Formats: sequence, structure tokens, C-alpha cells
Amino acid sequence: MNSQRIAFDNGRGQKLAARLDFPVDGTPVAWALFAHCFTCSKNLRAVGNISAALNRERIGVLRFDFTGLGESEGDFADTNFGSNVEDLVAAADYLTKTYGGPEILIGHSLGGAAVLQSAGRMKSVKAVATIGAPYNPDHVTHLLKSSLDEIEKRGEAEVELAGRKFTIRKQFLDDLDQTKMDQQIAGLNRALLILHGPLDETVGIENAASIFHAAKHPKSFVSLDTADHLLMKEEDSVYAGSLIASWARRYLDVPEEIARIEANPADNRVVVQTGSSGYRTEILANGHSLIADEPLSVGGGNTGPTPYDYLVSSLGACTSMTLRMYADHKKWPLEAVIVRLKHEKVHKNDCEAGVEGGKIDQIEREIELVGELDEEQRKRLIQIADRCPVHRTLHGEIVVKTTEFVEKSKVKRQNSKGG
Repeated sequence: MNSQRIAFDNGRGQKLAARLDFPVDGTPVAWALFAHCFTCSKNLRAVGNISAALNRERIGVLRFDFTGLGESEGDFADTNFGSNVEDLVAAADYLTKTYGGPEILIGHSLGGAAVLQSAGRMKSVKAVATIGAPYNPDHVTHLLKSSLDEIEKRGEAEVELAGRKFTIRKQFLDDLDQTKMDQQIAGLNRALLILHGPLDETVGIENAASIFHAAKHPKSFVSLDTADHLLMKEEDSVYAGSLIASWARRYLDVPEEIARIEANPADNRVVVQTGSSGYRTEILANGHSLIADEPLSVGGGNTGPTPYDYLVSSLGACTSMTLRMYADHKKWPLEAVIVRLKHEKVHKNDCEAGVEGGKIDQIEREIELVGELDEEQRKRLIQIADRCPVHRTLHGEIVVKTTEFVEKSKVKRQNSKGG
């Protein structure tokens, strides 16, 4: 993931730690702002997975730690739901000044209530998505049941949440109690996507029903099936992120310069990026996001095809396209082309060439031609397969020119030092 650490002011003189997650080519079509769950942080694995899914749709993400949590400054005991909303507005202001306002708001759990509450204060927002969000923020008090009496009597209490201790003060509870969401949800005036797990034991599914009932169209609800509240299973958070990304794209205004690049393959290089750990690799090709990885047997995560899978796939795709074009030109009754391929390293003396030596790459290609074709037509199509552009490239001389990319700003700094 192309991620950059930043910090911004929350308006109360405290720095909030954040990350900007960019798509692989560094050029987002839009920005999303993510609000994490109660007492969580921007670094929760589920948050990273959702952000990565948005990046694959070329959507940039700002995720940050609320005041007093994670790496942000401030004392959590001094915060409340209202301060969380103010933090969100401050994050949106930072995005607006530096990259353009957020067009998508995403909130998980109490963060979902916060984005519903704050959306009306962000003119740039076009779509709002909630994950496991409570209908009213005071729902969070059920997590504090054993400490409520102490908080009422002493004004504060130390509570343990998810294995960590936090100080909760009475003003936090009072703020939750005074915040009602009905009007904010009814007057949202943005597209709304509600994601919730029916087995969520922290925030019951009835909360999603209440939000959906209060909201006006366009609104959508998606069940997260067997997901738990924190989306601890990777497939659940990846699924949620993919849903949000696909849904949100409908409501985005893609900048003209990016739309022009996506529409013109000649202007768009293939960009590939591998992160700091593992082999999972993001690919952006002609505006389309892909994933490459290695098998588990060699230390990969098996989250996508291997580089050789892509190489062989390109030959198969080019083969079938070429035969389709040729048959259409000849007006032959070719209904479908199915190409099956296999790549392996073989010893030279094992291949048909019969040449002694080390190992070479061998691709086995089996072509199935579907349709009422005669023998001559079938024979000719098999001959044409060897003329597909990728086949000819693989058999031709290939020159790969490699240079190191250096940012122009970095070059200017270096030159100024040398001068």
C-alpha cells in the first residue's frame, strides 16, 4: 500500500496522527475519510483492508486516530462523541486544503454514528457508508454497564475495553445521552450504504434497520453475513471494502484529467507496487486494478495470481482475441474460443527441440474451437494462433530498459545543494 504518515491539528491545539493511503499510481479519483470504531485506531487490520480495497478503485483514504487514541495527542478521558465529530470535521478541512474535500465518509461502529452526525457539515461529501453503526451513540453505554454507577457517583471510572484500560468521565455519558440522530439521518441528503452483520453481538442488527428506516433514498443495506463487529476475519473486511468502493464509484465526479487517462491506454502506464512485507502486489493497468502474489508454499499469501500466471494469461487472452478477430473477418461460424495454458521450467533435452543444456521456459497451449467449423477452417485458426501479438513478442527480441524513478522535487533539492 502506498501510505504516507501525516498529522493535522484538531482545532484544540492537539495533533492527530493519520495516514494517507494512495492508489498504486498515486493519483486518486476521489478521497474517502474513515472514522474508526470506539477506542480503536486507524491501524486496525480491518481498516487497512477496507482502505486497500478503496485504493484498488483509485480512491484515496485518510484514516486517523481520534483525540487521545492511537498515536494522536490529547487525553481520551477529556473526549466525547461531540469531540469525535469535531475531529472528523478537522480531518475533512485538512483534506480540503491539501487534496480536495472528501467525497466519501466511512464510519465503523461509533465512528459510523459520527459520520452520520458530521456529514451535513462537509459540502464535498456525496456518499456515506456505515459499518456496524449504532442508531444512537448512547448505545455504547451498554459496554460500560459495570461502571455506570461509579461514573455517576465519582464522576469518572477506569474501565477495561478490549483488554485496555480507559478513563470514562460523566461528561462523556451526558454527551452521548444528549445526542439524537433522527434529524441528522433524515436530513442526510447523501447516498447512504449501511453494512451490518446479523450476528453482531456488540451493536445489534436492529440498529441498521432503524438507520435505514430513518434515512431517505438513495439508501442501501447489505448484510455482512457471519461477520463479527470488528470484522476480524480478513475476508469480511475485504468484502466490505470492495462493496463500499464499487458502490461509491457511482456517486463520484472523476476529474477530467484522470478520466482522460483512463479512457486512453496510450497515456496510462502499468504501475506496480509491492509493500514492505509479504509479496502481495498492487497493479494498475489501463485504469484497472489487479493483484499479484505468490503461493503459500513460497511465503506468499496466495491473494492473487503469480507474475507467471499473468504472463501466461496474457498469451491466452491475446490468442483467443486474435482468433475471434480472424474468424469475424472471414465470417466463419466460430462461437467461442477456450484456451488452456500451463507454464513450467523444463530441461532443454526434454523439449521438442532436443537441445542439451539447462532449463528453459515451456508454455503448453491447448485451444478449443467451438462452432460448426470445417477441418480447413480449424487448421487455419490453429496456425493463426502463433501469429497473435503476444506470441510473437515472446518469441522476439525483448529489450527492458530500467531506470530509477526520482521525484522532480527531490532532483531540484539535490541540484540546489550542489550549486
